Amino acid sequence: MNIIKSIRYATISDVEQVAELFNLYRCFYKQDDDIEVAKNFITERLQQNNSVIIVAETIDGKLAGFVQMYPLFCSIAVKNAWILNDLFIHPDFRKFGIATQLIEKSLEIGKNSGAAWVSLQTAIDNYNAQKLYEKIGFIKDNHYLTYMFDCLN
Repeated sequence: MNIIKSIRYATISDVEQVAELFNLYRCFYKQDDDIEVAKNFITERLQQNNSVIIVAETIDGKLAGFVQMYPLFCSIAVKNAWILNDLFIHPDFRKFGIATQLIEKSLEIGKNSGAAWVSLQTAIDNYNAQKLYEKIGFIKDNHYLTYMFDCLN
């Protein structure tokens, strides 16, 4: 059953619905429930055009999920690259293949932009996401280690 009307770029008119999804996404990752923070962040991304937000719109006009990508560069390949930073499907719309559709659109953007790669990260215990990413063709990086420095503490 296909409940999705379109997979499309988000616009400023989508801010309210994308912010609701983004807030739920942040709560999933143990952040405070704060719709105003979510709305401000999504509004800035769309106004400043420094990320790409793709949404899955249902036949009745609701946004079922989103993916947010950020551009970056790969010095070694001397090409641009993308990080698929955020992916969230509203719980009411899971198990319809929406995440796959959003990821495929993200990979299309990467390929069409001439990117060297599209990368993503997920929680170590997010096994459902890991299974999906590997099914689509993402490969777990066993070549490089990722280090982070927490600038907030």
